[in-house]
Amino acid sequence: MEAREPVAELDARYSDPKATATPWAEARGLLQGAGTFWLSTVRPDGRPHVTPLLGIWAEGAMYFCTGPAERKAANLAANPHCVLTTGCNSLTEGLDVVVEGDATVVGDDALLRRLAGAYEEKYGQNWHFDVRDGAFHGEGGRALVYEVAPSKVLGFAKDPYGQTRWRF
Repeated sequence: MEAREPVAELDARYSDPKATATPWAEARGLLQGAGTFWLSTVRPDGRPHVTPLLGIWAEGAMYFCTGPAERKAANLAANPHCVLTTGCNSLTEGLDVVVEGDATVVGDDALLRRLAGAYEEKYGQNWHFDVRDGAFHGEGGRALVYEVAPSKVLGFAKDPYGQTRWRF
C-alpha cells in the first residue's frame, strides 16, 4: 500500500497539446516492474557518478543495496541527494521515470526482511539475502540498504510526448 498518493501535474511546456498527465498507478507499476535502475550521486569533489543497479519500489519508496566500500556508498555518506531513473530507450513509445530524493540507510531488521523477500521474489534466488545487524548479507558480503523517499518524481511519456510531475 502506498504511504502517500502524489498529485499528478502535466507540464504543458514540455508536452504535446494532446498529452494528458500520466496516472501515478502507471508510473508506480513501472517502478515496481523495472529490472534495472540508474543511480546518480555526487562524489565528494562534486563530480557526478552514475551506475546501474537493481531496485525495489515498496512501501512508497525506492530501495537499493550496495557494499559499504563502494563508490556510491561513499558518495551518499557525503551527500544523500540522489536520482534513480528507469524506463526504456525508445524514442517513440513507453515511459521513463525519474525519482529524486535523499538516500538514508535502512537499519530496521523487520523492514530489511520484507525487502530481502521482495528482492528474491523480483530477481530470483541469486538475489537471496540474509538479514542481520541492520544490513543484507549474501554471496557478495555485507550490503547496506538505502531508502529513497521521493521528493519529486517525473514521468516522460512518448506518443504523445508528455511530462508529468508527481508531487509528494
